[in-house]
Amino acid sequence: MIQRNGLRVLSLYEGFFSGGARALHSTVVAGLHQAGRQQHSVLSIHHEMRREATLQRMVDDPRYRALRAAGVRVTSLGRSTEAGHDPRTFTETELAAASRHALSAHVVLSLKEQPLRLVNTDAFPARPVIACLHRSDPEHQGQALGDLLRAADAGRLASIVCCAESTRDAYRAAGVPGHLLRVVPNGINLARFRPASGARRLALRGAMDLPSNGTVVTYAARYDAMKNPALLVRAARQFLAHEPAGHVLMCGAGMSSANPDLVADVATAFADRPDLVARLHLMGVRHDMELVYAISDVVALTSAFGEAAPLCLIEGAMCGAVPVTTPVGDSASIVERIGFVTGYDPSEIAATWIEAAARRAELEGARTAARPRFSHVRMIAGYASVIERAYRDTGMRMVRV
Repeated sequence: MIQRNGLRVLSLYEGFFSGGARALHSTVVAGLHQAGRQQHSVLSIHHEMRREATLQRMVDDPRYRALRAAGVRVTSLGRSTEAGHDPRTFTETELAAASRHALSAHVVLSLKEQPLRLVNTDAFPARPVIACLHRSDPEHQGQALGDLLRAADAGRLASIVCCAESTRDAYRAAGVPGHLLRVVPNGINLARFRPASGARRLALRGAMDLPSNGTVVTYAARYDAMKNPALLVRAARQFLAHEPAGHVLMCGAGMSSANPDLVADVATAFADRPDLVARLHLMGVRHDMELVYAISDVVALTSAFGEAAPLCLIEGAMCGAVPVTTPVGDSASIVERIGFVTGYDPSEIAATWIEAAARRAELEGARTAARPRFSHVRMIAGYASVIERAYRDTGMRMVRV
């Protein structure tokens, strides 16, 4: 029987750093915890991690703060990537701490497959484990795919939540048993991500030093080969040459002048037109993306691989921007009827940004009609169902808390 204080669920994080998977999973955890039927807690392997040339501390992370504000207990094993720990091994102290946390839970969630190396240790107690997957490229996940397959073979996994059809298809093709795979589509908080009124949009543009009538393209991603930022920069060069009042905003970890690789990308792409660079804005990590999207005409994605259901496309569209994406993961189905899919030619991408901005008002009705299917309420209900089923089908036989 479940205790009176509800089903207890422990989420394992590799760490807290900027990224859509962490934002989405934290939304799910906070939502389920506040609903009251489940009690959630989080155990992070690292308390700080260096990603995209930035040392990101758990206690500074907006996801951490949001979880704490929702009443979710968040702790860590105290690791830092700066200390040079062997990621494949754990100390007796770390294993004992992880075991204590898991023993107090009915069900364990693993945010992506990387924390499963901890679950696969002999010291980790028997609990139904649900792996939550957010990419469509298992072949690029290093040893994590092997960890996932070992957990499945050992009977550790009660279920695997995939955020997109492309995720399910890719992992099934990689050898993951199909009966474990469940698709729960990504969703967002529609009260936060919504269009701004005309007057507010103009005021926000003024506050960000952007013209009231220029086309604004926003790119929200971390600096990573998967995201293909060099292609975005080349497309920005073409776009800004054709649109004298146009501006391109680059947001995310590593999207700042402190990143020498991005600076080199810009220098190469704009070598023949350095005068255009003033309208390319390197904004770094932003915690007010709903405002950035609300002043944008287009939200752009140029990823080369790995995407599943990119949150930036959904968030941008629900704030009134037209999504324009390369054909990765479920992106084409996400932007169907509300946006555009391009190839990987920078001139084509730039031309599509211009067309998308011109048709923004025309597509408003379709964006409004699409809002219900992107609600985080549906997503949270989907996760709740998978968790409760995992406990009912396997957890009641193995859990005594």
